[in-house]
Amino acid sequence: MSTTAALIALACGAIGTYFARSGLILLLADRALPASFERALQNVGPAVLAALTINLAVGSDGLGGVELAEVAALVVAGAVAIWRKNLMWTFVAGMATLWILSAVT
Repeated sequence: MSTTAALIALACGAIGTYFARSGLILLLADRALPASFERALQNVGPAVLAALTINLAVGSDGLGGVELAEVAALVVAGAVAIWRKNLMWTFVAGMATLWILSAVT
């Protein structure tokens, strides 16, 4: 593939992605969303964070690569999430646990 063809493919992909993402935003910019839809959107952030966390913890080789500090951080973060019901407190508690246990071991 030549450089010109690669640049054209990159530009087409970028423009297509921009219009695909901005289309919904532009169509709904002056409209109010239903309350049920807004409630459902509140769960997107925690769901994405949970999916990324589990994917990074488990990895492609299964649970063989998970260390004790990572498991402890996930358990602490889960407990704080249930207790505080706050995404920021969950993140802070999990990361603090991971950093402290990683520094100790």
